[in-house]
Amino acid sequence: MELSPLAGKINIAFAGSPIDRADNLRADPDALAGMMNWKARLLALDELMPSLDDNNRLVWGTLADAPEDAELVFLGIDRTDGGEKPCFAAVPAKGDASPRMANPQLWALMATLDAGDLALYGGARSLIDWHARHRFCAECGGNTKIAKGGWQRGCESCNAQHFPRTDPVTIMLAEHEGRLMLGRGKGWPEGAFSALAGFVEPGETIEEAVQREVFEESGVRVRDVSYIASQPWPFPSQLMIGCHSYADDDALVIDETEMAEIIWFTREQVVSSLEGNGPFRAPPPHAIAYNLMKWWIEK
Repeated sequence: MELSPLAGKINIAFAGSPIDRADNLRADPDALAGMMNWKARLLALDELMPSLDDNNRLVWGTLADAPEDAELVFLGIDRTDGGEKPCFAAVPAKGDASPRMANPQLWALMATLDAGDLALYGGARSLIDWHARHRFCAECGGNTKIAKGGWQRGCESCNAQHFPRTDPVTIMLAEHEGRLMLGRGKGWPEGAFSALAGFVEPGETIEEAVQREVFEESGVRVRDVSYIASQPWPFPSQLMIGCHSYADDDALVIDETEMAEIIWFTREQVVSSLEGNGPFRAPPPHAIAYNLMKWWIEK
C-alpha cells in the first residue's frame, strides 16, 4: 500500500508508541520471567483510567504494586533513555466496551497527554480491556488463561487459542462539486458533525465498506475510493481507516435510525468550523475525522 498522503505531515493520536513491542520475546516464557525484575515498570491505572503525575505524564510503578493474583500483560521494552525497562500492565477486574463519549473525564485526561504517552496508554487500554472481557472460551465456555505475555489467551478445557481483536472501521469523506458530506449521529450534541463511519463487514473490501456505509446512511452512491490515513482507536479496540470518495449526485435520503442530520458543507464552512467559528462543531484534534478534514481543505 502506498504511504498515506498524511504521512509525515501530522501526528495521528494513539499512534507512534515509543516502546519496542518485542514480539520475539512473547513466546519465550523464560525470557518473560527474566524481565520481571527490579527494572520492570507497571503502568499505574485505576481500572482502565490512566493515572497522571503533576506534569501530566503517565505514572509508572513496580511489579510489587500489582495485586498478588493479577494477570500481567507485557507491553514491550522502553529504550527511550538508553536503558531497557520492561513494561507491564495489570488486567482489571472488568472491561469497558462503552464509547469514549460516555466518559468525559477520561477524554479530559487523555487530552493532556503527550503523543507518546497517549499512544502507549491507548494500546495498553485496548489490550487489557480485551483480557478483562474474554476470561471465558468462545468455543466451550471454559476458563481461559493468559499466554504469550498477554498477546493470547488459551482455554484450559478445549485448548482453543484466542487473540486480541481489532475491529476495522471505515471513516470517510464524500465530496461533491467542492462540498463535503458530514453527519450528526443520533444522540450527538446539537451542531456536532463528523465524517460518516461504519464497521467493515465480513467479505467486504475497504472500498466496498465505504460505498455501502455512505449509501446506507445518506442514500448517496460514491466512487473512486482512496485511502488517506488510519488511527488506532481504543474504545474498545478499533482501527479507523480514513478514506476519501466522490459522489456524482448530492440528493440525500437519510437513514433516520442512525443519523440525526447529514449536510453538504462548503470548503469555507469546513475551514471556519475547524477554526472554531463555523456553522458546525468540528471533531476534536485527537479524532482522525479532524485530520481528514484538514487534509481535505489543504489538498
